[in-house]
Amino acid sequence: MTSDTRTDSLLRVKNLSVSFSSDEGELEALDAVDFDIKHGQTLGLVGESGCGKSVTALSVMRLLPRPIGKINGGSIYFEGKDLLKLTSDEMRQVRGNEIGMIFQEPMNALNPVMSIGDQVCESFQLHQDISPQEAWQKSIEMLEQVGIPAPENRVFEFPHQLSGGMRQRIVIAIALACKPKLVIADEPTTALDVTVQSQILDLLQSLREKIDSSVLLITHDLGVIAETCDEVCVMYAGRIVERASTRDLFANPRHAYTRGLLSSIPRLDGDPKTKLAAIEGMVPSISELSRGCRFAARSGSHHSREVLEERPPYIEISPNHWVEACPVCTDP
Repeated sequence: MTSDTRTDSLLRVKNLSVSFSSDEGELEALDAVDFDIKHGQTLGLVGESGCGKSVTALSVMRLLPRPIGKINGGSIYFEGKDLLKLTSDEMRQVRGNEIGMIFQEPMNALNPVMSIGDQVCESFQLHQDISPQEAWQKSIEMLEQVGIPAPENRVFEFPHQLSGGMRQRIVIAIALACKPKLVIADEPTTALDVTVQSQILDLLQSLREKIDSSVLLITHDLGVIAETCDEVCVMYAGRIVERASTRDLFANPRHAYTRGLLSSIPRLDGDPKTKLAAIEGMVPSISELSRGCRFAARSGSHHSREVLEERPPYIEISPNHWVEACPVCTDP
């Protein structure tokens, strides 16, 4: 895996492995995932549905469903402290206060029987030594910051009374209420129309700059990655297969899976009669993952049995550009 050369990281995930219990036994969801986020950086985590992006986020927050979800190995360091070694009470103080999370489905993230104001107030009262009146006033101010009109009235409303875009703004307000140093945004624009998506991304970026936080942005949309991220990790079948700066990744993708994702993006200057490229085959089931290269079977190239049985090394192929160096899937 990568050498530990960065000293300015806010979050460092090293060799993280996660499994889930099932009738078929222990199934591996993450296999030695390794990345870090620097202060003030926005890191994108991109890949198809089911590749392990959300599991990675839940692992960082220590919110894996128990007892079926289990972290088998690795470490998660946040500002030098290993989150996996904190007690439940200590981790509860980290969530919301130092690390905020924006969930992909706001209707599930919000409590349907609590008013918007009460839900935003919870963050302030849990982590800050202020009176209920101060927390209520801060909640109104936070709603105003995320662009909720007439916030002094909206605090009395319930989630079902708001549009999808408004609910997402509420979730952002809760996540950023205590000015966390790291924000994890898990598909923050899912199920929103294009115009609202752009507004939410602009809002997230402006608030990130205002509170000087770092962001882990989880998405399957490379257009969002190109617009907002400094660096990208490409994930496939529970592994990081490529990591580079956004500019370098788009200009010089080295892994076949990354190239496949990029070639599937619609282009304004392309021929409208030309069909978009598609990656052949299906993402393997979690119960069918090989120990070797997991993308070789879909690469369209001839591969040997050894490629599927021996895990490729994860190497720095050029400065700050890391790739899983499969002889079939990786450009030399």
